[in-house]
Parts: sequence; structure tokens; C-alpha cells
Amino acid sequence: MSGNLLNRVFLARLAGTAVFDPNGDPVGKVRDAVATLRTNNLPPRVLGLVVEVPLRRRIFVPITRVTSIDNGAVIITGLLNMRRYETRSGETLVLGDMLDRSITLIAANEPVVVEDLGMEQNRTGDWLINRVHIMRAGRGLRRKGATSTVAWEEVIGFAHAEQNQGFANLLSTLANLRAADLAAVLQDLPAKRRVEVAGALDDERLADVLEEMDESNRVALIAELEGERAADVLGEMDPDDAADLLREIGQERAQALIELMEPGDAEDVLRLMNYEEYSAGGMMTTEPIVMSADYSVADALAAVRQKEISPALASQVYIARQPLETPTGRFIGTVHYQRLLREPPSTLLGSIVDTDSKGVSPEASLNEVSSHLASYNMLSLPVVDANARLLGAITVDDVLDHLLPENWRHNHREKSPVTYKEV
Repeated sequence: MSGNLLNRVFLARLAGTAVFDPNGDPVGKVRDAVATLRTNNLPPRVLGLVVEVPLRRRIFVPITRVTSIDNGAVIITGLLNMRRYETRSGETLVLGDMLDRSITLIAANEPVVVEDLGMEQNRTGDWLINRVHIMRAGRGLRRKGATSTVAWEEVIGFAHAEQNQGFANLLSTLANLRAADLAAVLQDLPAKRRVEVAGALDDERLADVLEEMDESNRVALIAELEGERAADVLGEMDPDDAADLLREIGQERAQALIELMEPGDAEDVLRLMNYEEYSAGGMMTTEPIVMSADYSVADALAAVRQKEISPALASQVYIARQPLETPTGRFIGTVHYQRLLREPPSTLLGSIVDTDSKGVSPEASLNEVSSHLASYNMLSLPVVDANARLLGAITVDDVLDHLLPENWRHNHREKSPVTYKEV
């Protein structure tokens, strides 16, 4: 976060402050802040602001998008999600839920009332609510008591935090699990708790978890999500996994969710759903790493280094003529990751491309695809149409997912060392 940021911001005073984009154009006004309460009376973490935009719609702006809070104005940057904000499990509205609450000043065991809450940014860039402005009870004829600002740790009694300590501990326990292990834990939770945990995960994390769940469990979980949230999560999934899930949930529900998805995401998924599930077209991803021949080795290495790219998909770069989005222009060939490591960074991909690498048609069967991967010792292979356009790529993990028995995830979990106890 950069720009002018006050060292401490009191949130009740921030309410009503005008919000502007970097060009100085008005966006709306601050109406609240969203925080997540933590256990052991640790200061809550602020996630973002609730901003009211025209037509009285309230949207969520992540705190990471705020670049300036100064001179009676809040400056934000980046794209805005204009969907109406609704609190999710594990989230608390600072003004709506915490202001005017009766709490206890620990040292004097004295009841006080919350008048404001102050947030500060720590060394890691997180905004924490570490100050509480309180009012003591009035004495005698005085209607109002004395006010003071105390540290968060000096008060207790935010009932919402106490009621959710067990849930917060659960989330803390699950935070560092790999997606496959978290999927295993979720499937063993009671339905109500499973939905609560899913609601507290961000869209990308939940998408990763759904990709690792058994068919029946992920269908049940996606059915519990509100339509727009479900569509957002589907948009974060790999297109082939999203297409598989939409096939499983029934045509009517699938169509409703597709209509709520971003047009680009929906287009990729619909394209895959036109193919048979066990064909090359049905198994492929539409988002391989595609570059033209005039890109350099340095460009390719930067692309395969992206952490969201799976190891199998990062094993080779596909070379094609423009356009580079699938379906591409004419497919030329591939450059394997190991070849990239052996060449100077300035080398153009066109000079090292393997033009002998042949793809499969989108109608190719599961057996044809698996045989091709095994015969040529490949981790992924291109899917090419009759006009030599690259449609996508199939990775070995996609093939294994279709070759293994339906209950393979369940059998794997039974042998997994991961244990879990809800607190």
C-alpha cells in the first residue's frame, strides 16, 4: 500500500467520507468497515471498506486497494467488484456490529460503551483494530461519563468474538493445509460447519479445494453457496474442472450459474461442455501457456514461474501464431521447460521450438490420450482442431483423474496422515 495513509484511523469518523479513484473522480462514500475477529483477544484484522456507490448499492473494497486516507477523502485504485456486499461467515461489520456495544474495561471490571474503534497498519501491511474509544457510565446528574481511548487488549466482551472462538480456532488450524488435505477435512465435517468454513474461504482458495473434492461432496457444497458466490468460485476454477462440476449439478442450476459468471469465464466453460467428458476436448484446459515465436526464453521462464501454473502445465510452452488466446492461430509446436533452462535468456522461442510435437484432436478418447502421453513421456500435450488451431492442453493429472476409480479420493484420504479435531 502506498500514498498518504494516516498512522491511525478512527472508523466511526471515517463513515461518510468521500471515496475517489486515482483520477479524482468520485466513487462513493464510506459506510462501514469489514473486520475478522480473532481469538485470545488479539486485535481484529480489517479486510476492507463498505462503500456506497450510486443507486445506494453497497460494495466491498479490499483494504489493499486503499492508497490514501487523508484530508477528508479516501483514494482507491484497481477494478471494483460492483456486486452488492453481504457479510460472510467470519466477517464482522465494525460500525454495524461493534459500535455502541457494552463491553468491560478489564482493569477496573467496569462496564463501558464503545464510541469508536481505531485501526493502525502494522509492519507487514495489515490493518488491525488496536484502539477502542470508550465512554464510562455517567455519575450523578451527568448524562455522559468520561471518555478515553484504550488498547484493544484492555477490554473484553465483544460477544461475537467469544461465540466464534471455536470457529476462529478451526480456521486457524486449516489455514496452512494443502488444498487436497483441506478438501479431505471439509468432507469429514458436519454439513453446517462445512458451509461455514467454505463461506470464510476466499474464492480462489475455495476453488482449489472444490477441484480436490469427491463429485458428490462438491456438488453438495456448491449447492449451499449463494448464486453469485458460486459463480465467482467457478470463475476461479480451472475451466475443465468448472465444466466437470457444472455437468454434475444439473442443467437448470448449471445454466443459472453460467449466466452469473463473467462472460470470458463462461465462454471457456461452455466451450468445454460441448465435448464429451472423457474426450480430449472434455478433459483439456483452455488456459495453457501460449506464446508466439518472437517471444524470448526469458519471457517463457517468467511465465512458467507463476505460482498458479501447475507443474504439469508449466512443463512446456506452446508456440502459435496470433491470436494467442485459445483457439489460437496456427499451432507451430512446443518448447519444453528443460530446453528453456539450457538456452540464453535472449534466445527467441522460434529458434528452439519442437515442430515435431503432434497434438490430438478434441474428439480423441481417454485411451488415445493416455497412450500418447505414455508413448512420448509427456506431462501435457496439445489439443488441436482440424484447422491446426490450438484449442487447449491436457495434463497428466487430468488424465489420471479420469482413469482412477470414482472413489479414489476417498481411498486416498483413508491412508492420509492428516488428522483433525474440531475445537
